[in-house]
Amino acid sequence: MEYVRKLMDRVSVEGVKIELLNTAYGNGNTFLAKLDPRTLFAWYLYFGIAPWFIHDVVLLIGLFLFMTVTTIMSRVSPLIIFILCLGLLSQAGYLLVVSWIFGGGWDTILPLLVLTTKLSVISMASITVFCSMDPEKLSDGLLSIGVPKQVSFGIAYGYRMLPSLLEEYHHIFLSFRLRGVAPKRHGILYWRSIAYFLKIAVLSFYPLILSIAKRTRTTVEALEAKGFSYAYQSPEVKKNKLSYMKFTIRDGLFITVSALYVCLLYLFTASYTF
Repeated sequence: MEYVRKLMDRVSVEGVKIELLNTAYGNGNTFLAKLDPRTLFAWYLYFGIAPWFIHDVVLLIGLFLFMTVTTIMSRVSPLIIFILCLGLLSQAGYLLVVSWIFGGGWDTILPLLVLTTKLSVISMASITVFCSMDPEKLSDGLLSIGVPKQVSFGIAYGYRMLPSLLEEYHHIFLSFRLRGVAPKRHGILYWRSIAYFLKIAVLSFYPLILSIAKRTRTTVEALEAKGFSYAYQSPEVKKNKLSYMKFTIRDGLFITVSALYVCLLYLFTASYTF
């Protein structure tokens, strides 16, 4: 019962909000968080794209193990890991069931497992990179590689607003429940209650959209009053903003170890025989 209670505390709205904040701002002391954002982007450029073109099972397993280590190093929130596992298992399970129904055998299942491994490697690489940078660092990193300033700022702003929007959506949802009338009977398989909650969930989005529009307008007016557009168009401001970013020995060590591991993995795979 104690374990169930702790689990329910984590899946509550407040627990999800805390997990989101920890994911965005709580990993600043890890090894990966101290790397330059451009180093992480260059690292992700390979591990986020290369698995799509790799079909060797041994090589994919080696990349999977390496991504597991980097994910542990980045101290990813258990909620993110749970969502990742749930998505991969549901997708893999769906494909396996469909292949089994239509008469698929091991020749069909093996490519599906390979596809799931590829998705796992890419997903963990994404989690490793983007959970190792706080919103400001991610925004500055994108700005430094030439991403438009509006996009980089929008990502940082979205990180900041997501927990607040989640909490506000929960309040709107509860207000609809207080003013509404729940079904007196649940129905077969609770279909009446499920339909009632789905209806409230959809209706709650409309006040939330209005609130987002008001928040966005207030934010834009406040930023323009402080010279936001001029600051982002000024090369001097951009240079000062990104002056703290620099490559260190830590960045070189991380890239070297990663490249060495991949090279050894390719050599091992080339000489591997079943």
